[in-house]
Amino acid sequence: MYLHFEKLLIMSEIKIIRGDITTLSVDAIVNAANSSLLGGGGVDGAIHRAAGPQLLKECKTLGGCRTGEAKITKGYLLPARFIIHTVGPVWHGGGHEEYKLLENCYRNSLQLAVDHRLRSIAFPAVSTGVYGYPFDLASRIAITTVGDFLENNHTLKEIIFVLFSKSDYEIFKTIYATFES
Repeated sequence: MYLHFEKLLIMSEIKIIRGDITTLSVDAIVNAANSSLLGGGGVDGAIHRAAGPQLLKECKTLGGCRTGEAKITKGYLLPARFIIHTVGPVWHGGGHEEYKLLENCYRNSLQLAVDHRLRSIAFPAVSTGVYGYPFDLASRIAITTVGDFLENNHTLKEIIFVLFSKSDYEIFKTIYATFES
C-alpha cells in the first residue's frame, strides 16, 4: 500500500534521524517500554535514566500497561514535555497477532498525543530490540500506521522517527523511500 506522502508532508513534517531520543526537544517522545513501566534496558532504560527518579515514581502509579496500549507521563528532566509509554509485542514468528499489536502501539501513542493537544512526537523503533521484531517488518508497520493516522488527524505537525544505530537508520530511510515513490 502506498500512502499519499506528498499530501501528508504538507500537513505534517515527517523526519527520520539518527540519534538519541532522550535529547530531543519535542512535545513527546515515545518509550518502547515493558509492561511494568518501571524501566528496563535499551531505549526504556535510557529514558528512565535521563528523565530522573520522578519518572519511576509516576510510573509506579499507572498500574503497568498492556501490549499495544499506551500511557502518558511528564517528561521530567528530559527536553521533551511528555513521555508516551507503549508496550510492543515480543516477536513469536508473526502468527500471534504481533502485527496488530505493533500497529496499536503506534496508533495509540499518536492518539494520546492528539488527545493532549501535542504537535510533535518522536518514535524509536518499537519492539525491534530485545523483543526481536524483525526491523524491516516493524519499520513498514511504523511508516504505514503513522501515514494512515495522519490522513485523518491533522493536529500533529512533526513526527520524528529516531534510529540509534547507523544500520537501522539506513534501513529505515530506504524503506521509507519506497513509500514516497
